[in-house]
Amino acid sequence: MEKILKSPFSNNDYLVKDIGEAASLLCKSVKFLRLQREGSFYWFVFENRQLCEQISEKYWSGELMVSARVFNDALRTIKDRLFAQK
Repeated sequence: MEKILKSPFSNNDYLVKDIGEAASLLCKSVKFLRLQREGSFYWFVFENRQLCEQISEKYWSGELMVSARVFNDALRTIKDRLFAQK
């Protein structure tokens, strides 16, 4: 009998390891769902994969425009959530 493992992620979830990318998604008001531990690191899990992919593409190409203050606040929020897990 084959064992079926249930994934903790939905098809609409967007998983990110990069803290800057995660902060940029928060800046654009994408809903942060949770941190998901995998071994020695955590995934930042957001909803709305399609929107996240569009924002992330702009982030990595250097085209994403956000307020420096808003980015700093989002980065602080992400770090607070991450370090609360340890």
